[in-house]
Amino acid sequence: MIRIIPAIDIINGQCVRLSEGDFSRQKTYSSSPVEVAQHFEAHGITHLHLVDLDGARERKPINLAVLESIAAKTNLHIDFGGGIQSDESIGMAFNAGAKQITAGSIAVREPELVESWLKRYGAESIIVGADFKNNTISINAWAEQSDLTLTNFVAQCLTLGAKNFVCTDVSKDGMLQGPATKTYQELAKKFPAANIIASGGVTTLQDVADLEAANVFGVIIGKALYEGTINLSDLKSYLC
Repeated sequence: MIRIIPAIDIINGQCVRLSEGDFSRQKTYSSSPVEVAQHFEAHGITHLHLVDLDGARERKPINLAVLESIAAKTNLHIDFGGGIQSDESIGMAFNAGAKQITAGSIAVREPELVESWLKRYGAESIIVGADFKNNTISINAWAEQSDLTLTNFVAQCLTLGAKNFVCTDVSKDGMLQGPATKTYQELAKKFPAANIIASGGVTTLQDVADLEAANVFGVIIGKALYEGTINLSDLKSYLC
């Protein structure tokens, strides 16, 4: 069964969503990310994708206090990303309560460092953030395009020992126009050893069903939950 993973994106300690990763197209949904996380948990959610957008821009974690509060006040399994660029920052994230961390741009710029994290913490603790646009990997808070294709990036990270991948279609993120299901299906088929987690554009329950049929490991749902195009109560059949 596909894993349901709601997303909380943080700017200035508040729960927000961006459109296509554009910081100028920001909508604030709550001043209390902890209350949002507790609401998710009350509806049977077990996993949470927590993104420090300030940290992504500053290349260091900024909102660790939010992570710490959510970890202290819920039993959610939290994967944390945004600004994880060094041994110090990854240690801080785990100490603040993250069960997993997402390594995005750093996996492109310094694959050897991410490989060392995979060896030190184990493949289950490290998620590779494969953010892409037009099938090319995006880096630095989605502000730049690398020379790597999505497929080559996943293949490269698998050789480093990675197992878990959050693949975010930047062009669809926050747009409520449906996910790149075919892309995720192709990835899941080409890399059966990888846990492919779809992110970006998920809008309806049918999107979730289609991704499950595509053998995708998990799905991150953000704006659809905040805008009500998907209700938490409708996801009960997917929750263990």
